[in-house]
Amino acid sequence: MSTTDTTTDHSRATADGTHSHGLASTPPNSSRADRPKSFDLDVFPVPTGREEQWRFSAMRDLAPLFVDGAVEGHLDWTTSELPEGVTLTEISVDEARKRSVSAPGDRASAIAAAHSGGAMALTVAPGTVVESPVTITMHGTGTDVRGHLLVESGANSEASVVIERTGSATYSEFISVNVGQNAGLNLVLLQTWEADAIHSGEVHAKLSRDARLRGSVVTLGGKVVRLNTTASLAGEGSSVDLFGLYFADSGQHQEHQLFVDHMVPNCRSRVTYKGALAGASARTVWIGDVLIRKEAEGTDTYELNRNLVLTDGARADSVPNLEIETGLIDGAGHASATGRFDDEQMFYLRSRGIPEVEARKLVVRGFFADLIREIGVPEVEKGLMNTIELELEMVNSDDE
Repeated sequence: MSTTDTTTDHSRATADGTHSHGLASTPPNSSRADRPKSFDLDVFPVPTGREEQWRFSAMRDLAPLFVDGAVEGHLDWTTSELPEGVTLTEISVDEARKRSVSAPGDRASAIAAAHSGGAMALTVAPGTVVESPVTITMHGTGTDVRGHLLVESGANSEASVVIERTGSATYSEFISVNVGQNAGLNLVLLQTWEADAIHSGEVHAKLSRDARLRGSVVTLGGKVVRLNTTASLAGEGSSVDLFGLYFADSGQHQEHQLFVDHMVPNCRSRVTYKGALAGASARTVWIGDVLIRKEAEGTDTYELNRNLVLTDGARADSVPNLEIETGLIDGAGHASATGRFDDEQMFYLRSRGIPEVEARKLVVRGFFADLIREIGVPEVEKGLMNTIELELEMVNSDDE
């Protein structure tokens, strides 16, 4: 057995390279698994920002999503042509609750489930192998927009699903992902909102025996985006790979919380998230919680977060947590690092005749390149680097 605990951060870093460190372990009696889950709104009081799961959040901007009320905005759905064996259907609120792999874990997602008017269920039939990715574009407008989505992969199926969020909305959602026995699912979530959008989402995935989930989150747009992702490895032999890419510029607050729950023996998980920040008020938060329960012998897990600060004043918080209830594991560890743009790299590139703007692009392209290749959907990978370079051009124009 090898056990690695690479503890660098509960870290906050700014462009001057300074860090403030805290404990990377979970405080006593505050296991991530103990947080309540319910479709009943009364279980979740309106958060104040002092709660552990909300203490890094942009509470003033998120406040409208905690109000229990009717939908006032609109959400348009556009889908690619669905291949044989894949269906997208609307189901009732009651049926959605029965088929969801978990109840919501916070007030915003509970309100979304209660007031979405039902749910959309994307189902891949057992044994279906889908060659091309299934794409769904959700375009939101207005306030108090709510969504409830189920993604269900039947036993022995294989599929890639890409969900993109666009438009300008105040949007909360709850997504249930059920990966059946020996099924493989590649799920990509793209947040390309307009600059004024507010988005709070919860994703809960459950993996059956020998199931495989590859989940990628890309957050580039929106004023405030807060995504809380849980992966429950409930079947022996299951594995999950979670990737995240985010780029925050001035005025953006991007928060990604993850919980990987190893519930049974002989499962594997990998988490890799990378972010770049530019602008005096750019803010990102990454929280990665991994729980290895006492029953989960033979677990192999590792989580990694890297942040690149491109300008003065930007702030990144990174908090990895590892909770182990058994010593009979194959390996467990985490690492986190946040640093400023490398002046030595810039000097090296410029000394070889590369202009500063192009040099900055090269460094950021190299920072994200390996992560983009992990997405596994060529259409998404191809356009993503172009979008990041557009973000960099905006940063460069602001510096001039």
